[in-house]
Amino acid sequence: MASTAAKKVSNIFVWILLGLFFIALAGFGIGSFSGGSSQVGAVGDAEITADDYFRALNNEINAQAAQTGQAVSFAQIRARGIDQQVLAGLIARAALSHEAAQMGISVGDVEVARQIGQVAAFQDTAGQFDRNSYEFVLQQQGSSPRDFEEDTRGDISRALLQSAVIGGLTPPVIFAEAIAAYQGETRDFTRLAVTRSELTDALPEPSEADLITYYEEFPERFTRPEARRITYAWVIPSDIMDGMEIDEVALRALYDGRLSEYVQPERRLLERLVFSSQEAAQAAYDAIAAGETDFDTLVEDRDLTLDDVDLGEIAPTDLSPGAAEIIFADDESEIIGPAPTSLGPALFRVNAVLEASEVTFDEARNDLSAELTEESARREINAMREDVDDLLAEGATLEEIAADTAMMIGTIDYTVSSEDGIAGYDNFREAALAVRESDFPELLVLSDGGLFALRLDELVPPTLPPLDEITDEVAEAWAATTLRDAVASRGQELVGQMAQGASLEDLGDTVEERLIRRQDLLPDLPPTTVAQLFQLDAVGDVVMIPGAQAAHIIRLDAINSGVRDAPDTSIMLLILEQTIAQSLAQDIFEAYGEALQADAGISTNQGVINSINASFP
Repeated sequence: MASTAAKKVSNIFVWILLGLFFIALAGFGIGSFSGGSSQVGAVGDAEITADDYFRALNNEINAQAAQTGQAVSFAQIRARGIDQQVLAGLIARAALSHEAAQMGISVGDVEVARQIGQVAAFQDTAGQFDRNSYEFVLQQQGSSPRDFEEDTRGDISRALLQSAVIGGLTPPVIFAEAIAAYQGETRDFTRLAVTRSELTDALPEPSEADLITYYEEFPERFTRPEARRITYAWVIPSDIMDGMEIDEVALRALYDGRLSEYVQPERRLLERLVFSSQEAAQAAYDAIAAGETDFDTLVEDRDLTLDDVDLGEIAPTDLSPGAAEIIFADDESEIIGPAPTSLGPALFRVNAVLEASEVTFDEARNDLSAELTEESARREINAMREDVDDLLAEGATLEEIAADTAMMIGTIDYTVSSEDGIAGYDNFREAALAVRESDFPELLVLSDGGLFALRLDELVPPTLPPLDEITDEVAEAWAATTLRDAVASRGQELVGQMAQGASLEDLGDTVEERLIRRQDLLPDLPPTTVAQLFQLDAVGDVVMIPGAQAAHIIRLDAINSGVRDAPDTSIMLLILEQTIAQSLAQDIFEAYGEALQADAGISTNQGVINSINASFP
């Protein structure tokens, strides 16, 4: 019983440390940084060694790299503040160790041995603790059994302390119920769309003065974002396919290998219902013919579904000779049978007849030629890789490579919205965002078998093009704004008519929306519609919401309280209760940890920290 309780405490400790970045035993994966003789800091009597900090930081760097799939530098870690988070986690851990020691919390050797015996890395193939494996793994990780066992003892002690602090927290149920009631509330409303057709006057055409004013008033709408000016050399199969010769023997072999695709016999989409005897099958067929039942009913009576009896697309060779002869000789009937099958006599339902088809070699020739040519082009491009790699290694520029090989040179002012030409390839987009001015060009592969290399020439700051270069774009934006303003103005006029006694239904065609929740998305309406709907205070309240193509008049029809016993409400309550409990426990434990640190006192050695940081690339 005691063993089960200890395991439960340990599990709690692993999973709900709640934001304090506790550094667990997985940190013992790196060799010693300084033999443990240097201290990064201390909280009271609990030390934070250089090894502790090095291992924890290295683990975090490895975790970030595993998550992103790319190497992560220390500069990136530092820019995100992760080094400070790691140090804060070690300080929190030390504070718990200090307090546990002050309170005399510890565990005996038996529990330490039990915990270590559960580590899979220390077990043999039968799942039993193996001393040789234990010592070997620790040696490989730069640790010793004594150090590891003391760290394990400390981990368990800290877990016991944490459990004592937050183990019995139960937040009031009213918290979750209040939030669930808020989230579970729904509303009904009626809406009227005010579009261009409802305008009393036609929209004007913009004058030159209108465009100048609009361009000067809204420059941010036309300013091009920062771009990465990139020079690239590339080659793709389609660039060199025209010069490829076609091997007639290979072409015919490719056609023959796919003959089953090009020459297909008559096929039928069939469903099959098997019976125990010829008499039962014939009786079912007669009942269908007499109109006493149908195929679907027979399937349901057998506790089957249509998926159970569906055969899909069937050729004559897919059936037994007797069944194929009966089924493919009948071009009129929907229900055919009884026909013999390996499972017994069966009725077949014909859902479609697919006529026999044949694509001759000459008809398929162009497609097959394109396929073979593209494959040959891929092979030729692949054969170029070593030569291009050598040229890059020798310091050749992209322009020189394009002059000496089949690769072509190009430039692009790349932004995240670029998608033309080479920017249509995912690999290029990723490389374009990652490249730095100091990087040397590297040969990379495109998804169609092409190759490319790129160079970042400069970062182009955000730029506002001259008006005469984007006149059509400005005119289009002016027209859109004019339409938006016009339908919004007309919408306000109609709201005014409602204030004088008109009903929403009197003003045009309305649409009713029912049981709308706060988190719902209404794709046909402006994105702020639901938020503004829930800001209305009383049934009958009206709001006009402008949109790009239409203004929408919304009338609140009903406010519906959440149903306490509804399944979705019950699930929401359970989730909220767990979330609130975790949040409360986190807040309390963080406050407890801060109090421990303040009471015990924190000291750090910035020189040792800087030295360790400098050891990372």
